[in-house]
Amino acid sequence: QAQLVESGGGLVQAGDSLRLSCAASGLTFSSYHMGWFRQAPGKERELVAAISSGGSTDYADSVKGRFTISRDNAKNTVYLRMNNLKPEDTAVYYCATRSRFSQMYSYWGQGTQVTVSS
Repeated sequence: QAQLVESGGGLVQAGDSLRLSCAASGLTFSSYHMGWFRQAPGKERELVAAISSGGSTDYADSVKGRFTISRDNAKNTVYLRMNNLKPEDTAVYYCATRSRFSQMYSYWGQGTQVTVSS
């Protein structure tokens, strides 16, 4: 059974930076695609950034140029570096993983809160 554990959230001011981490276990990490999602109060969960098993990345338009997703296969960890944070980035951030053979993210972490004050 795969497990994902996020860390690194917190309360910051607008313009600050944070780095989220997601440690994975119970799966062959290097073979899986990883994604960071977020859900703000009253809004649907959205995909923020994704990284393939081969290292290709994709971002939501709202975070392009500010967020960077990366992975360290030796540490079974995926990161989300968030720069120039804005109040609208406030949300619970989740990491998730999917097989290369599926479009569905099948394993999810418990989430970490990011709050950006203006």
